[in-house]
Amino acid sequence: MGFKGTKAEKKVVYDKKLCDLLEQYSQVLICVADNVGSKQLQSIRAGLRPDSVVLMGKNTMMKRSIRLYAEKSGNTAYQNLIPLLGNVGLIFTKGDLKEVREEVAKYKVGAPARVGLVAPVDVVVPPGNTGLDPSQTSFFQVLNIPTKINKGTVEIITPVELIKKGEKVGSSEAALLAKLGIRPFSYGLVVQSVYDNGSVFDPEVLDLTEDDLIEKFAAGISTVTALSLAISYPTIAAVPHAIINGYKNVLAVAIELDYSFPLAEKVKEYLKDPSKFAVAAAPVAGATEAAPAATAPKEEEKKPEPEEESEEDMGFSLFD
Repeated sequence: MGFKGTKAEKKVVYDKKLCDLLEQYSQVLICVADNVGSKQLQSIRAGLRPDSVVLMGKNTMMKRSIRLYAEKSGNTAYQNLIPLLGNVGLIFTKGDLKEVREEVAKYKVGAPARVGLVAPVDVVVPPGNTGLDPSQTSFFQVLNIPTKINKGTVEIITPVELIKKGEKVGSSEAALLAKLGIRPFSYGLVVQSVYDNGSVFDPEVLDLTEDDLIEKFAAGISTVTALSLAISYPTIAAVPHAIINGYKNVLAVAIELDYSFPLAEKVKEYLKDPSKFAVAAAPVAGATEAAPAATAPKEEEKKPEPEEESEEDMGFSLFD
């Protein structure tokens, strides 16, 4: 049973409930609640218990309660919610935000196309037998839908895009879809924004995986490294590259001059006697060639020796 009292008393109770939720929870999902029925909301509330609480209410009441709570508690972070409020519901949760959003998405129900509604998706009427008698062809003619009469019923020949996304549903479209028993739309709570400890971000952020974060982090480090090397500004990311580049410069100077150091001696030896490159590469090349060489004799053994051609095969004999 809901609270029965005057409007003023109901406002006080609602304000206290919202302030208590703001005190207990630091994570909030802001959801659009267009065309969501009370029975559907009841199912969503039951599915999200006990870690989450769904709160609906008037926009002005929510803004007022949040503003007063922020002023009293000094927690101004909740003021970030005020610009987001509209025809929305608030889901306060202590669980994983991504799991809660996925759970909310399960409670979508089909809905008929009502006159005046803005279509959230394209509506396409599929081809096939409609089960309607030939007297109903006037609906199809008004909407320019090609049909034919087959076994005493109206049959749609080709698929037709009846309503485009963003267009309003007309009376003819709504009547036809009702006759065909098509419920083209589905409605439910749609997460619009996410509030987490003072930060507000889009719900798409919840879809990011660890691999995505590592990839973006690596791309950022590469950019910082390239910029640091280009402007000669030292950063931690550029230190390894700067050390290698410095070593190359010192090595180049040591090769040009008589000056030497332990790391440069081996390079100078290779430059004085290039044959050492071949000696160093010989063990590697020998290892790779050893395997094919070992299998070659076996293949030769398997090859049968060709038989000598007889005189008959030559096409003549001694008596010819």
